[in-house]
Amino acid sequence: MRIGGRLTAAIEVLTALDTQHRPAAQVLADWGKAHRFAGSGDRSAIGSLVYDVLRKRSSLAARMGSDAPRALVLAAALEAYGMTADEVAAAADGSEHAPAAMSEEERAALTRTLPADTPVEIAADVPAWLLSELTEAFGDRVVAEGRALAERAPVDLRVNALKADRDKVLKALARYGAVPTPLAPLGVRIPPPKGLDKAPHVEAETAHGKGWYEVQDEGSQIAAAMAGAGPRLQVLDLCAGAGGKTLAMAAGMQNTGQIYAYDEDRQQLRPIFERLKRAGVRNVQVLDGGDEAALMKLGPRFDVVLVDAPCTGSGTWRRRPDSKWRLKLEALHQRQKEQAEVLQLAGLMVKPGGRIVYVTCSVLPAENRDRIENFLKFNADFTVRPYADAWRASLPGEPPVSADGRSDGLLLTPASHGTDGFYIATLVRQTG
Repeated sequence: MRIGGRLTAAIEVLTALDTQHRPAAQVLADWGKAHRFAGSGDRSAIGSLVYDVLRKRSSLAARMGSDAPRALVLAAALEAYGMTADEVAAAADGSEHAPAAMSEEERAALTRTLPADTPVEIAADVPAWLLSELTEAFGDRVVAEGRALAERAPVDLRVNALKADRDKVLKALARYGAVPTPLAPLGVRIPPPKGLDKAPHVEAETAHGKGWYEVQDEGSQIAAAMAGAGPRLQVLDLCAGAGGKTLAMAAGMQNTGQIYAYDEDRQQLRPIFERLKRAGVRNVQVLDGGDEAALMKLGPRFDVVLVDAPCTGSGTWRRRPDSKWRLKLEALHQRQKEQAEVLQLAGLMVKPGGRIVYVTCSVLPAENRDRIENFLKFNADFTVRPYADAWRASLPGEPPVSADGRSDGLLLTPASHGTDGFYIATLVRQTG
């Protein structure tokens, strides 16, 4: 396909997204099935353009003076495809399969910059209804934090210490520009793709098949490490999902002790079995998904209960930008209810002297510190452990400054730390 055809395809996909209100990945997959003449390179380029529009929809619309799919695609093509305004105009020339020829107003808008008095939510590319919540977290840095959440994300990997070391993985992935992550000691990062480049399919690599690494954002790696799941401990991963943090903790425990992996959704839990086998993990028991009665029979025996709580996913907007605009207040309230419930359940499973490690991939205080404060109101036998203490006990180097400036929980963000958005707090159950 020529560039003009790709622009037209992206406009079609965005139009469908606006009318069907479905996840972008599903709409892109359906477009690909209906247009089988498009090769993998074309589909990748179209998807990149669509996602770049979604990342910066507000600021692109402000620049163009329109939020119509055509205007957004033309504006996003500048950066997504590394094109000049003249090159975009040449591609959108009204020829077969290309968008209609651009007007003089559209050409002028392509080179327009946002004025200094642009509303904060537009400059930050965040939903207006969440601005107060984000400002509570970031203060006058909300624009910088929002913009970083609107950039393309790198591919982060965690080296499986049971089978490899970081140098080995770096060598295996050297052709992709792999480098060590700055904070997580077992992390490897492949920079985000630029222009028409696409991220490598690292799970198709031989090294992945051998169990040398797993795809896992550096922030998630840090969360698993801060759980402090050392050798011979009894650990519960209460919201294990596909098992990313379970695998990380198992390697840190050197296959000793015991991890119980549980999730309310058995479909979410299903991939964990293949991953455990590939990684060479032997100290994990997978509980039947949704069988809370079997879980409760274990009783308060655990040194560590990891709660990777259900959340809005606002910290992953770089990777799932459509979720940013589809998020509704009702969904936030539902996540808060679920977070309170799973924290209360965790409190029943941790032994005196043990700890709950509460994690979300959200940057919203309503899902993070507010939930911790609410839990403490009704559970006087728990106290918050300063995140710096948890960091020093489990990770090298000095702990970073939390993005919200607080000392209780650690808020990681793309702008402040180069990770996805993650919140990590440790609650210790008193022995007396």
